[in-house]
Amino acid sequence: MKASPTLICIPDISGFTEFMSETDFELSSKVIPTLLNNIIYSNEIGLKVSEIEGDAVLFYKSGDMPSLSKLITQCEYFYTEFYKQLNSLREQYKKNKEAFNIPEILGLKIVLHFGEEVALTKVGNRIKLFGEDLIVAHRLLKNEIDLDEYLLLSEGLTNYYKEHDLKNGFDWGTLKEGATEYDHVGKIKYHFINLKPILEK
Repeated sequence: MKASPTLICIPDISGFTEFMSETDFELSSKVIPTLLNNIIYSNEIGLKVSEIEGDAVLFYKSGDMPSLSKLITQCEYFYTEFYKQLNSLREQYKKNKEAFNIPEILGLKIVLHFGEEVALTKVGNRIKLFGEDLIVAHRLLKNEIDLDEYLLLSEGLTNYYKEHDLKNGFDWGTLKEGATEYDHVGKIKYHFINLKPILEK
């Protein structure tokens, strides 16, 4: 395996555990796969799928990277399409009294990370990612951000796009700074922004 610079994008369904525990299996077994498929089919910038992880999709991209504006626009699109699907599912299954839980409980958070230490290898018919930067990306899903839905940009990603003015790249809110300390990998800095105002644009 040879490490190469790689973009990692993880759209993660928030409220997944609560939804699974409070909704009957017949409904949740239809809703969650539909939402994961919606995320995959909303990819318009050539991200590749490495894994589908129950409540998240692990996308990656090596080689030529999208511009920062295209990457942000893609994340906006993931979010708006996700909510269109939530509302469509609530209407589709409205005869089930628990269908109102679909947009009330579920949401989306997105982690973006760029790292030099990512190796790709084929396992079966899937490309598996390995390396410390993959660990960092997954750790960032557990952070100290007091929001249910947000876009997180790791320091690795913002350093890669450092020639861009990050704070002017978002027309729906203010980018904030944060950091979380993790065992074995230490303190990781990041920027984040609330995604919910996108729905009011």
